[in-house]
Amino acid sequence: MQEKSILDIISPIMAGPSSSHTAGAVRIGLLIRNIFAQEIKRVKIILYNSYAQTGTGHGTDKGIIAGLLGFSVDSTKIKDIFNSIEATKIKYTFEYQDSFTRHPNAVDFIIEGTSQTMEISAQSVGGGEVQVTKINDIDVNINAKSDTIIITLCDKPGAISQITDIIQKNNINIASLNCNRKTKGQNATCLISVDGVINQAVIEEIKQKTNPAFIRYVKKLFQ
Repeated sequence: MQEKSILDIISPIMAGPSSSHTAGAVRIGLLIRNIFAQEIKRVKIILYNSYAQTGTGHGTDKGIIAGLLGFSVDSTKIKDIFNSIEATKIKYTFEYQDSFTRHPNAVDFIIEGTSQTMEISAQSVGGGEVQVTKINDIDVNINAKSDTIIITLCDKPGAISQITDIIQKNNINIASLNCNRKTKGQNATCLISVDGVINQAVIEEIKQKTNPAFIRYVKKLFQ
């Protein structure tokens, strides 16, 4: 039987009323904000299943917008976020759907920025914990418990070792590394979680040496 820590039992400190529907929603918003890494101009948010059915009463919609704006789970602004000055900075719409193929607390984002558009899927899995499951057409599993590099690059010999060599020579320990590709010789996507913090110079060196199609450095949200 898997052991649980006290953090798995006690809900996160938050504005309430629900860890999955409120705190989880805020953390999803924060995670999407970090992955998009650009000022958000417009966003369509599609809530599924339980999120769609009870999310308004539990503050899911407020939590997601608050997270997208950069507010933390304990912010007092969450409950009145729609009337805040910050909320006027982005145009947002909500849709509500049921789908037996999706997690009960699933949400999709279609985001437009100053120079990019991105589609991201995520879900709240309980106790305030969250996962991002897709970025555009790339399947991922990002839980925000560790600082993580998301990188998509050409699948060729030595590509991954170039990245790990750069990370390790900067005395940063790699906690986990998962790579995924759809077709041999095409792009592969790697998620590299690390212990500690990677500075921007390391990310720039990875960009220079690997010429990735996509790269993001996502900082952890919680332990």
